[in-house]
Amino acid sequence: MTQLTEPLPAETKPKKKFEFPSAFTILFLLLILIAAATWLIPSGSYDYNADGEPIPGTYHEVPSNPQELLKSALKGPINGMYGIEDETGNVDVWNYGELFGAIDVALFVLIIGGFLGVTMKTGAINAGIAWVVDKLKGKEKWMFPILMTIFAIGGTSYGMAEETLAFYALIITVMLAAGYDGLSAAALILLGAGIGVLGSTVNPFATGIASGFAGTTISDGLIGRIIILVIGTALGIWFVVRYAEKVKKDPSRSLIFDQKADNEKQFMSGAGGNEFGEFTGRHKVILVLFFLAFVVMVYGVIPWEDLGLPVPTWWWWFPEMTANFLFFGILIGIIGRLGEKQLVDTFIDGARDMLGVALIIGVARGITVIMNNGLITDTVLFWAEQAVSGLSSVAFIIVTYLLYLPLSFLIPSSSGLATVSMPIMAPLGQFAGVPSYLIVTAYQTANGLINLVTPTSAVVMGGLAIARVGYGVWLRFVWPLLLLLAVLTILVLAGGVLLG
Repeated sequence: MTQLTEPLPAETKPKKKFEFPSAFTILFLLLILIAAATWLIPSGSYDYNADGEPIPGTYHEVPSNPQELLKSALKGPINGMYGIEDETGNVDVWNYGELFGAIDVALFVLIIGGFLGVTMKTGAINAGIAWVVDKLKGKEKWMFPILMTIFAIGGTSYGMAEETLAFYALIITVMLAAGYDGLSAAALILLGAGIGVLGSTVNPFATGIASGFAGTTISDGLIGRIIILVIGTALGIWFVVRYAEKVKKDPSRSLIFDQKADNEKQFMSGAGGNEFGEFTGRHKVILVLFFLAFVVMVYGVIPWEDLGLPVPTWWWWFPEMTANFLFFGILIGIIGRLGEKQLVDTFIDGARDMLGVALIIGVARGITVIMNNGLITDTVLFWAEQAVSGLSSVAFIIVTYLLYLPLSFLIPSSSGLATVSMPIMAPLGQFAGVPSYLIVTAYQTANGLINLVTPTSAVVMGGLAIARVGYGVWLRFVWPLLLLLAVLTILVLAGGVLLG
């Protein structure tokens, strides 16, 4: 009797594709590894000055305090969220002392999520960009500088990323109709917002969180970050326009020319409509309030008094910034006529979207807790101090930037990487004579650069999928710009060190 079901030949069996671990998995593995390290690395401590900065040359060994592997891995994130540091430096939820955990940062992230959710729900951002696209019909070349600048502003102010996915279909349709290709449209959106994030000025997720853990403020180093933002955006515009105009003159020079007919069939069958609706006066008011929230935040955190300026200083930090975005979120919801139930539900949904980020912050902070409780943080600093002792300040900041490139790939979460690394890198920079705000700039620019191409990013892979652009094609297209942005960043960082 013939067997009805023959086994599949070995070669036809589906192969499992390698999937890079999530940020949570990486951080939990680090928790266990760091706990194990407390058994192997000698415990030690520096003497600290009145500002809480380690004094070079004062390192000395202290009795060891190894941490339990499983207990530390499980309790680390809890202590990382709301652990209290006592007078001995130990961190635990039952202590009396100062808050060491990152609950204030996590709550800030959740409220920001609610604020963004409410703003997006009103349709103001979508309608505003759609209005710009509509007004530029027949002048599509101007879409590149105008829209890339708008996306860059979104990136530098609040870390605009996932929100850009809503615009691909509209912008690709317009671009194809104007004689450009899908890669031009994808580059406009990805590089516009991405370079904005790379040159984050007041982005609370990158600059804000990193500044908090580095012991500096958002306003410190702002000029350098503005320079990176402005020149980087200009480079991005030039790079994309150069390619787009080349394709318009000769479509065969498109990197995705073989898909031209299929793309036109898919995207242009229903071209001509504005899916985002009319850009109303209410939308304009909402956008003004949206950007005003960030202006108020920046004003609140700048120490005007220390700068010698006759302007009231509010001395804001995370609690006040959180309240600021809560207020503007509610105000925008009211003006957008969402209604009480819809406003609350939308705010909660927006906060829910940021829950993963908030939890990552707690887990990442837990690593620092284990290192501190195991008394190995200062030992690691001491080893690093010895390693960089021969480096100049300029060499140190360049090495720091280059170090953050692979770290950004391993820990793609900007907030998670900031939480893990800043407690180590900021004091290390002090040994080398590099201010903490330059360490923050090195971190955020490296992280922003990697996030333009990392295959673990839903923004990158999702955007390319919508635009029907292969990942290999994207790498071949964008690598020269990445080099230019890296050189720009290194020059600004080196200049920041030399100018003090």
